[in-house]
Parts: sequence; C-alpha cells; structure tokens
Amino acid sequence: MNSQSKNKDIRLMAIFSVIVLTAPIWLEPLGASYPALLQKFAIFGIFAIGFNILFGLTGYLSFGHATFLGVGSYTAVWSFKLLSMNVIPGVIFGTILAGMLAVLIGYVSLRRSGIYFSILTLAFAQMSYNLAYSVLTPITNGETSLQLALDDPRIFDAARTASQGLPSTELFGLKMSGYPGFYFCAVVLIIAFYISMRIFRSPFGLKLRAIKSNQTRMKYIGFNTRPYLLWAFVISGMYAGLAGSLMAVTDPLAGAERMQWTASGEVVLMTILGGLGTLIGPIIGAGVIKYFENIFSAFNENVLHNIFSFLPDGLENVVVQVAGLFVGSGWHLTLGLLFMIVVIFLPGGIVEGIEKIRARFRRTSPASSSEKSE
Repeated sequence: MNSQSKNKDIRLMAIFSVIVLTAPIWLEPLGASYPALLQKFAIFGIFAIGFNILFGLTGYLSFGHATFLGVGSYTAVWSFKLLSMNVIPGVIFGTILAGMLAVLIGYVSLRRSGIYFSILTLAFAQMSYNLAYSVLTPITNGETSLQLALDDPRIFDAARTASQGLPSTELFGLKMSGYPGFYFCAVVLIIAFYISMRIFRSPFGLKLRAIKSNQTRMKYIGFNTRPYLLWAFVISGMYAGLAGSLMAVTDPLAGAERMQWTASGEVVLMTILGGLGTLIGPIIGAGVIKYFENIFSAFNENVLHNIFSFLPDGLENVVVQVAGLFVGSGWHLTLGLLFMIVVIFLPGGIVEGIEKIRARFRRTSPASSSEKSE
C-alpha cells in the first residue's frame, strides 16, 4: 500500500470516528439522539459490517447469520450470570463462541454454493431457533428468554453485589446504560470498521474479491478457495457474535427471537440498501432501517393530526389517512418503496447515490470557477 492510500485510509478513519462519536449531536434534529436508538445504530452497524465481509466480498449469501447473533447474546448473558457483570468477558466469550459455531456451520454449508449455500445456512438458522425454544431450554430458558436473577453466582462480583438487587452491566465500574453504553458500542464499532477496512485492503480481501469474480477460473488454475471462504464465513460470524453480545451488554437478556430468519433477512436488506461490497454502505443501511423502525413507526394518528393541524379539518383528515399508510404500523411500506427505488435506480445502494452526487459536484465546480475568473 502506497503512502497516498495510507493517508486516504487515515482520513477515512478520522472522519468516520468523528461522525460516530458526535452522533448524539447531529442526530438530535432528526429525533434519533436518544441512547437506546444510538446503541442500535452501532450494534447493527457492526452486524452489517461483518455480513458484508462474507456477502460483499465473496458473493455468498447467508440467511443464517442471526444464529451467531443469538449465540453471542446467550453467551454474554451467561457470562453475566456466572462470572461478572463486567462487559469485557461477555463480549470476548460471545465473539469466540460464535466463531467456533461458524466453523462448524461454514464447514458444512460451504460444500455448496449459490442458492444451495443460502438454503443450508437458512436450515441451520431454523434448527438453532427451534433448538433454543425446545431442546436447549435449560440453557436458553425457552420462550421466557434468558435473564439475570438474584441467585446467580457471579463468582467475581459475589461480595460486591450480595446486598444489592439485580445489577447492571458495567465496564470497570462505569455502568453501560444510557450514553456510556452507546459510547462503548461506538468505540467497538470504530474498531470493527478499522478491521474491516484492513481486510478489504489486504491480499486476503483481494482473494475474496477474485473468488466472487470468477471462482471457477481460480479452481482451474489450482487455487483452493475453500479455506478463504471458510475464514470469511468465520470472521463474519464473529462479527455477528460481537453484535449479539453488545445487545446483551445494553439490555442483559437473550431470547430465541434474535435467531429468527427475519433477523438474517434484515441484515441482507441493510447491506444491499447501503451498498453491497462497500466499506461504509452496510452501516448506512443499518442506520436507515433502524431509523425507520424506531422513528417512523412512532408516528401514530394523534402525532399526524398535530403535524397537519394547520390544514382545514376535511383536508387534514384526508392527509392524515394517506400519511398513516406510510408511517406508524405502515412504516414497512415506506421502507419497501425506498428499497425498490434503490434497487431499480441505484443498484450500488445509497453509497452509489452519494458518489453520483459527488461526481456531479466535481463536474460543475471547475465550470463555475472558470466563469468567475472570466
């Protein structure tokens, strides 16, 4: 990597870090600056980054990544119950265990490619979901979800929390609720983004791109693609496990619903919407979907009447009825329309749209400057 590329990456990391860490400020006008939503932005951004390493670089579409999300959550909660409320062991164990499971699932699933690979990962996800609800109930607590309890051993915290109620997650004494919880997730997001960037720029990342471009040709020249695909699958699974453990950090419970196929489908939408195979695209996609889910869904009929109260009564009711189709419980319709527009007109996702706007400004700026000189 030449010095120009290094400087470009340094600038990218600096800009990305500033944007993430100042999110509570610039998201305030959009009504999205409260800690719970900011935490979701960071956590699902990590989830999407990891999924993009597999799907974006290799072209292998997995419908089972929610499995690793759930495993990360369950492992982190068990760490809080058995060891300590300190988040570091929970995050580490959740990431590692998800990676170990990814080795097993990837080893079997990667024997096939294309739609057959996708179906295999979906099958594993559904098996994991059903096991969490039935056979593994002693571990997962089934439908009631795995939660903290007063009689949990917490061997490293026993003396400190003996006379207290249910403890909260903490980082060496700093409670992980509210904005401290967001900033912990934000720092992890920045680290995860940096690792992803290094993977994209590395020879390993180039090999993954070559596999996506023409795996058959690589096999013909004697290149064994399986180990690289497996590593990409495992790294992606570890990212999902990290995201799942952070979910438990900000809300210390774990349920099987986090392993549903819909959660796997959601991360696919995030990646495609933001920009498949790009560094920043999946994070943008995750932010857009979570914004719609949490902000647009909150616009009920009363809120709409307050917004359009300046209109005459008859017109106000009509506008509220029409707008109600796209917000509140109908926010999926708005997201679906947005997704259709992006797929039809911007196959490269929102990032492609941003690049087109930047390119247009670059073309117009020299012309405007020459006009001024004349």
